[in-house]
Amino acid sequence: MKRFRTFVSLSLEEKRFCQDCELLLLPGEHEDHSSHASRTVTTAELRRPSVLLRPLDNKKSNAQFLFTDRSSHFLLETLAALGYRKLLCVGTPRLQELIKLRNLEHPSDPIRGLLLDMDFRYAQFYSQEEFSHYNMFNHHFFDGQAPRALLQTFLTESGGGKAVMVADPPFGGLVKPLANSFSLISRMWRKAQNSDNGIPDMPMIWIFPYFFEPRILECLPCLTMLDYQVDYDNHPLYKHGKTGRKHSPVRIFTNISPTDFVLPEEEGYRFCSVCQRFVWILNKHCDKCNICPSKDGREWKHCSACRKCVKPSWRHCRACGRCALPDHPCGAAEGRRGCFSCGSLEHKHRACPHKDSPRLHSDAKRSVGNISRPPSLKPQTKAKSGAAHTVQKRKKR
Repeated sequence: MKRFRTFVSLSLEEKRFCQDCELLLLPGEHEDHSSHASRTVTTAELRRPSVLLRPLDNKKSNAQFLFTDRSSHFLLETLAALGYRKLLCVGTPRLQELIKLRNLEHPSDPIRGLLLDMDFRYAQFYSQEEFSHYNMFNHHFFDGQAPRALLQTFLTESGGGKAVMVADPPFGGLVKPLANSFSLISRMWRKAQNSDNGIPDMPMIWIFPYFFEPRILECLPCLTMLDYQVDYDNHPLYKHGKTGRKHSPVRIFTNISPTDFVLPEEEGYRFCSVCQRFVWILNKHCDKCNICPSKDGREWKHCSACRKCVKPSWRHCRACGRCALPDHPCGAAEGRRGCFSCGSLEHKHRACPHKDSPRLHSDAKRSVGNISRPPSLKPQTKAKSGAAHTVQKRKKR
């Protein structure tokens, strides 16, 4: 932070940013980066480092997508209205920036923010009390025990400063490790409370695509998915829209009461008086299911045979006994049911009591192989040359 303060005190001509190294340069470092592309940096840009830095775009390891101002403002204004004054920003650098900008406008009612992020480049813009280099997939702090102790102190809700966690993990990551890390943070929050406030888990917002809902609820059943569409500046598909599928599939999963979230009506949301929550305008309430069932933003329809609401493009298949796309491979689902280890139709392989038995597993593989393996054919031998035939005859003699 001392380096950053020194940089801020420089004149505009001396404030240079190396675009190749993505590093704020002090005057003594200009010569070392003279062959690199660099430019001056304004005070406004220093307050928005996510705009100054290039988003990481390696899709296999650390692809980085950033909230739009619309989504960032909605999250911050909603949480501030609910009385939260400590925001733990896990992988949400845009939200951390907005917190600091809000504090400049409302110095009498500040909000503390702590950014935990894998992108170490942000360390040059924030103090140790504002940023920690962190891997959310294994709950690892790269700088040892000091940032862990700092987090424990941050989560202590002294003086009425309620804390909430907002996490925006990479969508390609596994749900279970993420849920484990968030549970560990929640455990730290519970340990940091001086008295029992009656809340078993730390207030949390997990931002993820809606089609991961079953996996998320399997790990954290206390969460509920909201209809709010979270969109991103640098993603071509995750955008907010009002018709069809032209909208972001990213949603908010939270253990905060859905009634507390007032979604903006001017953006296409409405209040359902039966569910007592805001939903997307096309998410019509079903009297038979007694819920607003849509997940993807389209108006779903009720299937009497399945006794539930399904996507509008699905049709009920009598042969399969379920709803599916009209051109689905009819009957193919029957072959995928049951356990492929022991053959039972009562459970999946995940719940098989014999899945750790190597003999049973090999027998199951052998039986499956006998069904699908075609008759064995004698492998063709390579034709021998004339010289090879001569050598073979001499050996026989």
